[in-house]
Amino acid sequence: MSRDRDDHGERERLSWREIDQLRSGAKRGERKPRGKAAEERSAAATKQYLKEADNLFSSAQGGAEGEQLAKAMRDAHGGASFTQVCRDYRESLGMPRDQSLLALFLDTEESELVVAGLEALLAASERGQLTASSGLRSQVRILSQDFDDAVAEAAEELLGQL
Repeated sequence: MSRDRDDHGERERLSWREIDQLRSGAKRGERKPRGKAAEERSAAATKQYLKEADNLFSSAQGGAEGEQLAKAMRDAHGGASFTQVCRDYRESLGMPRDQSLLALFLDTEESELVVAGLEALLAASERGQLTASSGLRSQVRILSQDFDDAVAEAAEELLGQL
């Protein structure tokens, strides 16, 4: 068998253009951005693409950013900046899906965040994805006696589901 043939018959020969592209490392149809602004846009698009790809392969909500925000919430728990860190998490990624992170929202000093946490826990309970520990039940029971009516009502509704 000659060098020009493979197991399936004639081997396709490369054109001179294709050979030159292979030597230069360029792929067919690939163009480098021209100008500084185009390079910056290309770099920004690449960075965004890589961030989205990283998020796809990360187990946490929001990918690597979500993991960082969740760690910040756990680290700030009980501190002065805790409420702000919870606000930042919610603004960036929405309410967490993780039950332990949702329970942290119940410890904030802001009733809006507490109600959002209770509503998210209620939604998880309705989907059958909530495992209510005795600690969570106690925390919700205490919140059902809160002075803020919105917090108390949301906690009572969740207690009805638990």
